[in-house]
Amino acid sequence: MFVDNVKIRIRSGDGGNGCVSFRREKYVPKGGPNGGDGGKGGDVVFKADDSLNTLIDFRFKKIFRAENGKHGQGGDKTGKSGKDLVINVPCGTIIREAESSEILADLTENGEIYIAAKGGRGGRGNARFATSTNQAPRTAEHGEKGEEKEVELELKLIADVGLVGLPNAGKSTLISRISAAKPKIADYPFTTLEPNLGIVKYKDFQSFVVADIPGLIEGAHLGKGLGIKFLRHIERTKVLVFLIDASEILFKENKTLDYDILIAELKSYDKKLLKKPRIICFTKTDVLSDKEKKSLDKIKFRTEEMKTPVLKISSLNGEGLEKLKDEIWYKLKE
Repeated sequence: MFVDNVKIRIRSGDGGNGCVSFRREKYVPKGGPNGGDGGKGGDVVFKADDSLNTLIDFRFKKIFRAENGKHGQGGDKTGKSGKDLVINVPCGTIIREAESSEILADLTENGEIYIAAKGGRGGRGNARFATSTNQAPRTAEHGEKGEEKEVELELKLIADVGLVGLPNAGKSTLISRISAAKPKIADYPFTTLEPNLGIVKYKDFQSFVVADIPGLIEGAHLGKGLGIKFLRHIERTKVLVFLIDASEILFKENKTLDYDILIAELKSYDKKLLKKPRIICFTKTDVLSDKEKKSLDKIKFRTEEMKTPVLKISSLNGEGLEKLKDEIWYKLKE
Protein backbone atom coordinates (compact mmCIF):
# COMPACT_ATOMS: atom_id res chain seq x y z
CA MET A 1 0.00 0.00 0.00
CA PHE A 2 1.24 3.48 -0.89
CA VAL A 3 0.98 6.03 1.94
CA ASP A 4 2.27 9.57 1.37
CA ASN A 5 0.87 11.65 4.25
CA VAL A 6 0.81 10.87 7.98
CA LYS A 7 0.82 12.65 11.33
CA ILE A 8 2.89 11.31 14.20
CA ARG A 9 3.84 12.45 17.71
CA ILE A 10 7.49 12.52 18.67
CA ARG A 11 9.23 13.10 21.99
CA SER A 12 12.90 13.37 22.76
CA GLY A 13 14.35 11.88 25.93
CA ASP A 14 14.38 13.62 29.31
CA GLY A 15 17.72 14.50 30.81
CA GLY A 16 18.82 12.48 33.84
CA ASN A 17 18.79 14.05 37.30
CA GLY A 18 21.98 15.16 39.01
CA CYS A 19 23.05 13.22 42.11
CA VAL A 20 23.55 14.37 45.71
CA SER A 21 26.41 12.31 47.15
CA PHE A 22 29.42 12.68 49.42
CA ARG A 23 32.67 10.77 49.63
CA ARG A 24 32.68 8.13 52.32
CA GLU A 25 36.23 7.01 52.94
CA LYS A 26 37.92 5.48 55.96
CA TYR A 27 39.62 8.08 58.12
CA VAL A 28 37.97 10.89 56.11
CA PRO A 29 34.97 11.83 58.25
CA LYS A 30 33.96 14.83 56.17
CA GLY A 31 34.36 13.87 52.52
CA GLY A 32 33.42 16.41 49.90
CA PRO A 33 30.53 16.25 47.42
CA ASN A 34 30.90 13.77 44.54
CA GLY A 35 27.43 13.63 42.95
CA GLY A 36 27.65 13.18 39.19
CA ASP A 37 25.64 14.89 36.47
CA GLY A 38 22.66 13.32 34.75
CA GLY A 39 22.98 12.10 31.18
CA LYS A 40 21.52 13.94 28.19
CA GLY A 41 18.22 12.70 26.75
CA GLY A 42 18.22 11.17 23.28
CA ASP A 43 17.31 13.23 20.19
CA VAL A 44 14.62 12.32 17.65
CA VAL A 45 16.30 12.30 14.25
CA PHE A 46 14.74 11.84 10.81
CA LYS A 47 16.98 10.30 8.16
CA ALA A 48 16.35 10.02 4.41
CA ASP A 49 16.66 6.48 3.09
CA ASP A 50 16.53 5.80 -0.65
CA SER A 51 15.49 2.18 -0.07
CA LEU A 52 12.05 3.38 1.10
CA ASN A 53 9.29 4.71 -1.15
CA THR A 54 6.24 4.96 1.11
CA LEU A 55 5.26 6.11 4.62
CA ILE A 56 3.24 2.97 5.32
CA ASP A 57 5.41 2.14 8.36
CA PHE A 58 3.78 5.10 10.15
CA ARG A 59 0.21 4.02 9.45
CA PHE A 60 -0.17 2.04 12.65
CA LYS A 61 2.63 3.35 14.88
CA LYS A 62 1.95 6.98 15.72
CA ILE A 63 4.10 7.71 18.80
CA PHE A 64 7.91 7.75 18.77
CA ARG A 65 10.04 8.45 21.82
CA ALA A 66 13.77 8.60 22.33
CA GLU A 67 15.50 7.18 25.39
CA ASN A 68 15.83 9.16 28.62
CA GLY A 69 19.23 10.00 30.05
CA LYS A 70 20.33 8.06 33.12
CA HIS A 71 20.63 9.75 36.50
CA GLY A 72 24.01 10.76 37.88
CA GLN A 73 25.66 8.62 40.58
CA GLY A 74 28.03 9.05 43.45
CA GLY A 75 31.75 8.95 42.85
CA ASP A 76 31.43 11.70 40.22
CA LYS A 77 29.81 9.25 37.82
CA THR A 78 27.90 10.96 35.02
CA GLY A 79 24.72 9.23 33.91
CA LYS A 80 24.69 7.58 30.50
CA SER A 81 23.13 9.65 27.73
CA GLY A 82 19.92 8.32 26.19
CA LYS A 83 20.10 6.76 22.71
CA ASP A 84 18.97 8.92 19.84
CA LEU A 85 15.89 7.65 18.01
CA VAL A 86 16.61 7.58 14.26
CA ILE A 87 13.46 7.43 12.12
CA ASN A 88 14.08 6.47 8.50
CA VAL A 89 11.86 8.10 5.88
CA PRO A 90 11.87 8.00 2.05
CA CYS A 91 13.89 10.56 0.13
CA GLY A 92 11.55 13.40 -0.77
CA THR A 93 9.85 13.56 2.64
CA ILE A 94 8.80 16.97 3.91
CA ILE A 95 8.52 17.38 7.69
CA ARG A 96 6.00 19.99 8.88
CA GLU A 97 4.94 21.26 12.27
CA ALA A 98 1.42 19.81 12.41
CA GLU A 99 -0.37 22.74 14.01
CA SER A 100 1.14 25.60 11.99
CA SER A 101 2.03 23.62 8.82
CA GLU A 102 5.46 25.27 8.94
CA ILE A 103 8.02 23.32 6.92
CA LEU A 104 10.78 22.15 9.26
CA ALA A 105 12.83 20.12 6.78
CA ASP A 106 12.79 18.72 3.25
CA LEU A 107 14.90 15.57 3.06
CA THR A 108 15.80 14.90 -0.57
CA GLU A 109 19.27 13.33 -0.44
CA ASN A 110 20.01 9.81 0.78
CA GLY A 111 21.50 9.97 4.29
CA GLU A 112 20.34 13.54 4.92
CA ILE A 113 19.23 14.04 8.54
CA TYR A 114 17.14 16.47 10.55
CA ILE A 115 17.02 16.68 14.35
CA ALA A 116 13.32 17.22 14.98
CA ALA A 117 13.42 17.14 18.79
CA LYS A 118 16.49 17.67 20.94
CA GLY A 119 16.95 15.67 24.11
CA GLY A 120 16.81 17.39 27.48
CA ARG A 121 20.06 18.44 29.16
CA GLY A 122 21.14 16.38 32.16
CA GLY A 123 20.92 18.00 35.59
CA ARG A 124 24.10 18.94 37.47
CA GLY A 125 25.18 16.92 40.48
CA ASN A 126 26.03 18.49 43.84
CA ALA A 127 29.75 18.40 43.06
CA ARG A 128 29.07 21.27 40.64
CA PHE A 129 27.71 23.49 43.40
CA ALA A 130 30.66 23.32 45.79
CA THR A 131 32.15 26.71 46.64
CA SER A 132 34.59 28.03 49.19
CA THR A 133 31.71 29.02 51.42
CA ASN A 134 29.52 26.00 50.77
CA GLN A 135 31.75 22.96 50.70
CA ALA A 136 28.98 20.42 51.32
CA PRO A 137 26.09 21.44 49.07
CA ARG A 138 23.00 19.27 49.19
CA THR A 139 21.67 20.67 45.93
CA ALA A 140 21.38 18.97 42.57
CA GLU A 141 19.39 19.76 39.42
CA HIS A 142 16.62 17.82 37.79
CA GLY A 143 17.18 16.99 34.16
CA GLU A 144 15.41 19.03 31.51
CA LYS A 145 12.31 17.57 29.93
CA GLY A 146 12.53 16.46 26.32
CA GLU A 147 10.67 18.20 23.51
CA GLU A 148 7.30 16.82 22.43
CA LYS A 149 5.51 17.78 19.25
CA GLU A 150 3.21 16.52 16.53
CA VAL A 151 4.66 16.54 13.05
CA GLU A 152 3.21 15.83 9.63
CA LEU A 153 5.20 13.79 7.13
CA GLU A 154 4.44 14.44 3.48
CA LEU A 155 6.11 12.45 0.73
CA LYS A 156 6.74 13.95 -2.70
CA LEU A 157 8.35 11.40 -4.95
CA ILE A 158 11.59 12.42 -6.62
CA ALA A 159 11.50 11.78 -10.37
CA ASP A 160 12.95 13.44 -13.45
CA VAL A 161 9.85 13.04 -15.61
CA GLY A 162 6.15 13.10 -14.75
CA LEU A 163 3.51 11.43 -16.91
CA VAL A 164 0.17 13.25 -16.86
CA GLY A 165 -3.02 12.38 -18.67
CA LEU A 166 -6.69 11.63 -18.31
CA PRO A 167 -7.69 8.19 -17.03
CA ASN A 168 -6.93 5.40 -19.52
CA ALA A 169 -4.57 7.57 -21.60
CA GLY A 170 -1.88 4.87 -21.55
CA LYS A 171 0.46 6.10 -18.82
CA SER A 172 0.89 2.75 -17.07
CA THR A 173 1.40 0.89 -20.34
CA LEU A 174 4.04 3.40 -21.39
CA ILE A 175 6.04 3.19 -18.16
CA SER A 176 5.89 -0.61 -18.32
CA ARG A 177 7.39 -0.53 -21.83
CA ILE A 178 10.22 1.95 -21.28
CA SER A 179 11.23 0.80 -17.76
CA ALA A 180 11.17 -2.27 -15.55
CA ALA A 181 8.17 -0.99 -13.59
CA LYS A 182 5.18 -3.34 -13.59
CA PRO A 183 2.06 -1.31 -12.78
CA LYS A 184 -1.45 -2.74 -13.00
CA ILE A 185 -2.78 -2.34 -16.54
CA ALA A 186 -6.38 -2.74 -17.70
CA ASP A 187 -8.73 -1.22 -20.25
CA TYR A 188 -10.79 0.88 -17.84
CA PRO A 189 -10.30 4.22 -16.06
CA PHE A 190 -8.45 4.56 -12.74
CA THR A 191 -6.47 1.35 -13.09
CA THR A 192 -3.59 3.22 -11.44
CA LEU A 193 -4.49 3.88 -7.82
CA GLU A 194 -1.04 4.92 -6.62
CA PRO A 195 2.08 6.48 -8.18
CA ASN A 196 4.61 4.26 -9.89
CA LEU A 197 8.29 4.97 -10.43
CA GLY A 198 10.33 3.50 -13.25
CA ILE A 199 14.02 3.85 -14.12
CA VAL A 200 14.50 4.27 -17.86
CA LYS A 201 17.87 3.26 -19.29
CA TYR A 202 19.04 5.60 -22.03
CA LYS A 203 21.83 4.77 -24.47
CA ASP A 204 24.70 2.96 -22.76
CA PHE A 205 25.29 4.52 -19.36
CA GLN A 206 22.57 7.13 -18.79
CA SER A 207 19.20 6.79 -17.10
CA PHE A 208 16.32 8.88 -15.77
CA VAL A 209 13.37 8.28 -13.44
CA VAL A 210 9.75 8.49 -14.63
CA ALA A 211 6.71 8.89 -12.36
CA ASP A 212 3.26 7.69 -13.40
CA ILE A 213 0.44 9.18 -11.32
CA PRO A 214 -3.27 8.30 -11.35
CA GLY A 215 -5.25 9.92 -14.15
CA LEU A 216 -6.54 13.46 -13.73
CA ILE A 217 -10.12 14.47 -14.41
CA GLU A 218 -11.73 17.87 -14.70
CA GLY A 219 -11.98 19.28 -11.17
CA ALA A 220 -9.09 17.19 -9.82
CA HIS A 221 -7.65 20.23 -8.02
CA LEU A 222 -10.93 20.45 -6.07
CA GLY A 223 -10.69 16.86 -4.91
CA LYS A 224 -12.53 15.05 -7.68
CA GLY A 225 -11.25 11.70 -8.82
CA LEU A 226 -7.87 10.52 -7.55
CA GLY A 227 -5.61 13.18 -8.98
CA ILE A 228 -5.60 15.74 -6.17
CA LYS A 229 -4.09 13.22 -3.77
CA PHE A 230 -1.12 12.60 -6.03
CA LEU A 231 -0.53 15.89 -7.85
CA ARG A 232 2.18 16.67 -5.29
CA HIS A 233 4.30 13.90 -6.79
CA ILE A 234 4.95 15.81 -10.02
CA GLU A 235 6.05 18.98 -8.23
CA ARG A 236 9.69 17.85 -8.13
CA THR A 237 9.83 16.61 -11.74
CA LYS A 238 11.89 18.47 -14.33
CA VAL A 239 9.87 17.52 -17.44
CA LEU A 240 6.17 16.78 -17.93
CA VAL A 241 4.93 14.39 -20.63
CA PHE A 242 1.27 14.93 -21.56
CA LEU A 243 -0.41 11.79 -22.89
CA ILE A 244 -3.43 12.25 -25.18
CA ASP A 245 -5.46 9.22 -26.29
CA ALA A 246 -5.36 9.48 -30.08
CA SER A 247 -8.01 6.76 -30.50
CA GLU A 248 -10.58 9.08 -28.87
CA ILE A 249 -9.46 12.63 -29.62
CA LEU A 250 -10.08 12.35 -33.37
CA PHE A 251 -13.78 11.80 -32.70
CA LYS A 252 -14.19 14.83 -30.43
CA GLU A 253 -15.36 18.18 -31.77
CA ASN A 254 -12.75 20.00 -29.67
CA LYS A 255 -9.52 18.21 -30.57
CA THR A 256 -7.53 19.92 -27.79
CA LEU A 257 -10.08 19.27 -25.04
CA ASP A 258 -8.03 16.64 -23.18
CA TYR A 259 -4.90 18.80 -23.23
CA ASP A 260 -6.84 21.89 -22.13
CA ILE A 261 -8.31 19.98 -19.16
CA LEU A 262 -4.86 18.84 -18.05
CA ILE A 263 -3.39 22.34 -18.34
CA ALA A 264 -6.30 23.83 -16.39
CA GLU A 265 -5.93 21.31 -13.57
CA LEU A 266 -2.17 21.80 -13.25
CA LYS A 267 -2.61 25.58 -13.31
CA SER A 268 -5.30 25.45 -10.61
CA TYR A 269 -3.11 23.25 -8.42
CA ASP A 270 0.17 25.15 -8.84
CA LYS A 271 1.00 27.62 -11.63
CA LYS A 272 4.69 26.72 -11.30
CA LEU A 273 3.96 23.39 -12.97
CA LEU A 274 3.25 25.18 -16.24
CA LYS A 275 6.79 26.53 -16.31
CA LYS A 276 8.25 23.05 -16.61
CA PRO A 277 9.39 21.86 -20.07
CA ARG A 278 6.76 19.60 -21.61
CA ILE A 279 6.27 17.03 -24.33
CA ILE A 280 2.90 16.13 -25.88
CA CYS A 281 2.33 12.53 -26.97
CA PHE A 282 -0.56 11.07 -28.92
CA THR A 283 -0.88 7.52 -27.60
CA LYS A 284 -2.44 4.33 -29.00
CA THR A 285 -1.60 5.25 -32.59
CA ASP A 286 -1.47 1.55 -33.48
CA VAL A 287 -5.28 1.59 -33.86
CA LEU A 288 -5.22 4.47 -36.37
CA SER A 289 -4.96 4.35 -40.13
CA ASP A 290 -2.19 6.25 -41.91
CA LYS A 291 -4.73 8.92 -42.91
CA GLU A 292 -5.89 9.33 -39.31
CA LYS A 293 -2.29 9.60 -38.11
CA LYS A 294 -1.63 12.40 -40.59
CA SER A 295 -4.74 14.23 -39.39
CA LEU A 296 -3.14 14.46 -35.93
CA ASP A 297 -0.61 16.88 -37.40
CA LYS A 298 -3.38 19.43 -37.96
CA ILE A 299 -4.19 19.67 -34.26
CA LYS A 300 -2.62 22.81 -32.79
CA PHE A 301 -2.08 23.09 -29.06
CA ARG A 302 -1.76 26.28 -27.07
CA THR A 303 1.70 25.74 -25.62
CA GLU A 304 2.24 29.28 -24.30
CA GLU A 305 5.17 29.92 -26.65
CA MET A 306 7.14 26.98 -25.29
CA LYS A 307 9.12 24.73 -27.59
CA THR A 308 6.87 21.76 -27.14
CA PRO A 309 7.46 18.71 -29.35
CA VAL A 310 4.36 16.72 -30.35
CA LEU A 311 4.99 12.99 -30.86
CA LYS A 312 2.96 9.96 -31.93
CA ILE A 313 3.61 6.80 -29.93
CA SER A 314 2.27 3.32 -29.43
CA SER A 315 3.28 1.41 -26.34
CA LEU A 316 1.83 -1.72 -27.96
CA ASN A 317 4.09 -1.90 -31.02
CA GLY A 318 6.86 0.44 -29.80
CA GLU A 319 6.25 3.17 -32.39
CA GLY A 320 7.94 6.44 -31.40
CA LEU A 321 9.22 5.25 -28.01
CA GLU A 322 12.89 5.73 -28.85
CA LYS A 323 12.18 9.21 -30.18
CA LEU A 324 10.26 9.97 -26.99
CA LYS A 325 13.26 8.94 -24.87
CA ASP A 326 15.50 11.14 -27.05
CA GLU A 327 13.20 14.13 -26.53
CA ILE A 328 13.01 13.54 -22.78
CA TRP A 329 16.79 13.34 -22.52
CA TYR A 330 17.17 16.51 -24.57
CA LYS A 331 14.70 18.36 -22.32
CA LEU A 332 16.46 17.12 -19.18
CA LYS A 333 19.81 18.33 -20.49
CA GLU A 334 18.32 21.73 -21.32
